[in-house]
Amino acid sequence: MRRLVLAASLCAALADSALAEETMSNHPYVGLWVTADGRIRHELLPNGRYDEARGSRRSAYQGRYVVTGNHIDYWDDTGFTADGDFIDGVLHHAGMILYRQQ
Repeated sequence: MRRLVLAASLCAALADSALAEETMSNHPYVGLWVTADGRIRHELLPNGRYDEARGSRRSAYQGRYVVTGNHIDYWDDTGFTADGDFIDGVLHHAGMILYRQQ
């Protein structure tokens, strides 16, 4: 019985994750955000993860993110946290301004 409950819980979690990713794949903020000089690049992935590149350093930081309205919260895999706001189609994050890359 215990295994059955555990398996059912795992299936439910996977279904929730797949639904969340499908929902986020259509979210207007998912995609690549870049500073004007191209040095900092945030890729917001549809699975709720992000990958940040800095200069020639790919995947300098990785973690998860949550968007609530026009606000974004980041949790880096190392434990660092940050946030930002989308204002008029521009991401303002930690003193940086990032623009949507098409």
